[in-house]
Amino acid sequence: MKKPLIASLGFAALAVSGHALAVDRISAVHAFPPSLIYTQSFLEFVDKVNERGEGVVQIDVRGGPEVIGLSEQPDAVRNGVVNMAYTAASFYAGTVPERDAMVASNTNAIFARENGGIDLLNQIHQEKMGVYYLGWFDSGVSYNLYTIDEPQLDDEGNLSVSGLTLRSNPVYDAFFQDYLGAQPISLPTTDVYAALERNVVNATGWTQIGLKDLNWDRFLNYRIDPAFFSTDMGVIVNLDSWNGLSVEARDILQKVAIEHERESAERFEVLAQEQQAALEADGMKVFRLEGEAAERFSEAAREATWERMRRQMERHPMGLKHYDELIEKFNDL
Repeated sequence: MKKPLIASLGFAALAVSGHALAVDRISAVHAFPPSLIYTQSFLEFVDKVNERGEGVVQIDVRGGPEVIGLSEQPDAVRNGVVNMAYTAASFYAGTVPERDAMVASNTNAIFARENGGIDLLNQIHQEKMGVYYLGWFDSGVSYNLYTIDEPQLDDEGNLSVSGLTLRSNPVYDAFFQDYLGAQPISLPTTDVYAALERNVVNATGWTQIGLKDLNWDRFLNYRIDPAFFSTDMGVIVNLDSWNGLSVEARDILQKVAIEHERESAERFEVLAQEQQAALEADGMKVFRLEGEAAERFSEAAREATWERMRRQMERHPMGLKHYDELIEKFNDL
């Protein structure tokens, strides 16, 4: 891997009272606009690092998708254009298919950190992508399908996609296509509001947090239960940049990241319940799949994701190395 130029890394040496004091500076971007609660969580992490790392390490946030497109951010970190990105691992699924372990997970970062799952993911990120996986933030939040019109069922009680123009992105594709049999329209988060407003799409997946932040609730009237998947938001750091940091700087970053993994998981678990209740209070109706249909829906979401991970891993020289271990470490049931 080509080592990035020092100028692009943003590292700076400060002279204080005639003594050289090296302060590691890390340039960072985030996937979503600042108004979204996930971005706000990342900015809280930045503030914690900058406070604890004063005189040692500082994170300089350059911005979000207006600076570097959200799908381009992972490669920007990999290539050293920026040092760090807070992003969904789904945006680099082709490089690290093992990230599906987080998507299919029925647990959160607290469990996966304690049993070595995140350390294993970090090892894989370094080997396959040349980045350091610092932490799985805002974990344990599930997804739902949301629709403008009342959902319909087929004769067996399964969700019918007839009449649905379903917005998708890489995290949903296998489930939407292989199980639901839909032909979804791929749109980035920033384009969904306009697509709903113009009825280009009439259904979308989204997490249990943040729908109001995006104002999509102005159009979406139904939430389909059960929930599925888990969020895969996290922080990646260019590996050369990480190795170029002082030991003290790396220690601060890792400790704060682990703390934020736990704090954000615990906080978002409560927040998800509160925001779902707020949507219902504002008139959103809950459409529940029942019995075996609900079980089929939930199981299909997991199986589609694990199978996608398996197929993509098989194409890599490393093959299925760690496949069984990942399933074990990211599922607590």
